[in-house]
Amino acid sequence: MSHRSTLKAILKCKCPRCHRGDMFTHSAINLRKFDNMYEHCPVCKFRYEIELGFYWGAMYISYGFSVINVLIVGVSLFYLANDPPLWVYTTAITLVTVLLTTFLFRYARVVMLYLFGSVHYDPVYDKS
Repeated sequence: MSHRSTLKAILKCKCPRCHRGDMFTHSAINLRKFDNMYEHCPVCKFRYEIELGFYWGAMYISYGFSVINVLIVGVSLFYLANDPPLWVYTTAITLVTVLLTTFLFRYARVVMLYLFGSVHYDPVYDKS
């Protein structure tokens, strides 16, 4: 295959250069190690941390994801549950945010690397 989908690679948390190597060492469901990343891509040896503190910027992306989460849950409750009491909004938004925390964290880092890592897919590293 000469071209791999960037969106598919992002959704699967794969390396931005080869789209094959995993970025994270464990599943997002593993609450103790969900944030552990490989230092280098296991396939093409691309260094994931471009510079010291590179992923601090991912906090802003994570915040954006959380705002979108709040809007989706809030609007859904308003229209689907006929504007329930405030405690329902608060409980639902808190519950969904807590359940999605590991995924929001990981995707914030993945998006940060893809958007600001100055690296793009290179078919030279596609050995499938």
